[in-house]
Amino acid sequence: MELTAQQLKAYDGSDPSKPIYVAIKGRIFDVTTGNSFYGPGGAYCMFAGKDASRALAKMSKNEEDVTPSLDGLSEKEMGVLNDWEKKFEAKYPIVGTVIS
Repeated sequence: MELTAQQLKAYDGSDPSKPIYVAIKGRIFDVTTGNSFYGPGGAYCMFAGKDASRALAKMSKNEEDVTPSLDGLSEKEMGVLNDWEKKFEAKYPIVGTVIS
């Protein structure tokens, strides 16, 4: 499945009939089983329906960091992002990719 960033927004947990998706480095993960974290009111709900690569790399929950941009990230931050990606791969199914 391929979704644009705009289409991905529909999977933010606001519609209980749809799954919850979070993208990392353009790959979309179905995080519905983690809805207590990613669903409305969850600790990481700001990531739902978006590519959260930069925010995960920076360990940030700031809205301006919830973006796919990796520009200017340090080697350490890229390592953190890669660790997050491995955790997601182990826990959640990959269901598609984000296209521009």
